[in-house]
Amino acid sequence: MTDKKLVTDLVNEWLEGKEYFLTDVNISPDNRIVVEIDHEEGVWIEDCVELSRFIEAHLDRDEEDFELEVGSAGIGQPFKVLRQYEIHVGESVETLAADGRKYTGLLKEVTPDYFVVTVREKVKEEGAKRPKMVDRDVILRYDEVKWTKYLIDFK
Repeated sequence: MTDKKLVTDLVNEWLEGKEYFLTDVNISPDNRIVVEIDHEEGVWIEDCVELSRFIEAHLDRDEEDFELEVGSAGIGQPFKVLRQYEIHVGESVETLAADGRKYTGLLKEVTPDYFVVTVREKVKEEGAKRPKMVDRDVILRYDEVKWTKYLIDFK
């Protein structure tokens, strides 16, 4: 099986000086290598092809055969690295907390330790006849969530 560190190092070498960033490298027992990259403005297929050729040029199929797939971190897929959170600040996200609660709202703030999602909820204030919509910030540590995804809005 191909060494994951070797592939990761190759990807990082190719990424040097580019605005792309690595989100995942996965190598299956049957030597299927899947590399995912991302970019603030989306990933171009030509760049995936270029990265694929770069990796293939540095691996020896005669030594160990492999299947290689290079692509983008898919829209609607859970975030895997901090940079994905950072590029989506100010956009709608959906988060599933480890305790099963789901939050949908605006990704307001991102730090290396936690992130903040502003959710809208109905609250009936004391003395009020009807509930009204209010914004509430939910602070979540990364280890408190199962996943967070960019929320695609078709409205």
